[in-house]
Amino acid sequence: MNALPTRLLIAPSLLAADFARLGEETVAVQQAGADWLHLDVMDGHFVPNITFGPLVVKALRRHTTMPLDVHLMIAPADPYIAAFAEAGADHISVHPEAGPHLHRTLQLIRSLGKKAGVVLNPATPIETIVNVLDLVDIIMVMTVNPGFGGQAFIASQLTKIAALRRLIDQTGRDIVLQIDGGITPATAPAVLDMGADCLIAGTAVYGAPDYAKAIAALRATRRRRGPDMADGPAG
Repeated sequence: MNALPTRLLIAPSLLAADFARLGEETVAVQQAGADWLHLDVMDGHFVPNITFGPLVVKALRRHTTMPLDVHLMIAPADPYIAAFAEAGADHISVHPEAGPHLHRTLQLIRSLGKKAGVVLNPATPIETIVNVLDLVDIIMVMTVNPGFGGQAFIASQLTKIAALRRLIDQTGRDIVLQIDGGITPATAPAVLDMGADCLIAGTAVYGAPDYAKAIAALRATRRRRGPDMADGPAG
């Protein structure tokens, strides 16, 4: 597994794309400068929406060299992890609430050669993941309630993001702090000030007429934090 970059990453969420043109939409954001492609998998049970499964991930894999960042909003998650890994997911993120044994789930993801992520809903406390950080490559903070795109940013999650940044720095581990929900050029500065590494953006990218300009606008907010972190896609 390649090391995860720790500089700013932009991960457009395919949930906001034109579902009739998913292959083309994937190519378009890569050409526009995206770093990862974020794939929201929903089952209509864990969250009140249904999206797609491993077959779509497999179909998209041949259209891009970007890492496929798969977010499983399904319960139970464990029976489907191998299928998503085989389909070409590079990262697989799960919710602590999606199974009885988070430690075992993270072990499974890593045993398949994939980066393991854990997702915190707005009401999920940080303490839920403190004892599994040795198995975590990505921590995703939901700044909306999971299930639908286009929701308003929940500002109360900023303190959680800041606390996670401190926790990650204390561990010394190369864990990417990822933020998902309501990310726009207006909300991104506050998120970045709290120490985020990766911005997931759905409608802010796929809802814009020019994907490259939309991604550039998100990157531009980063400069407000100072010159210590370089712009540009991850290598």
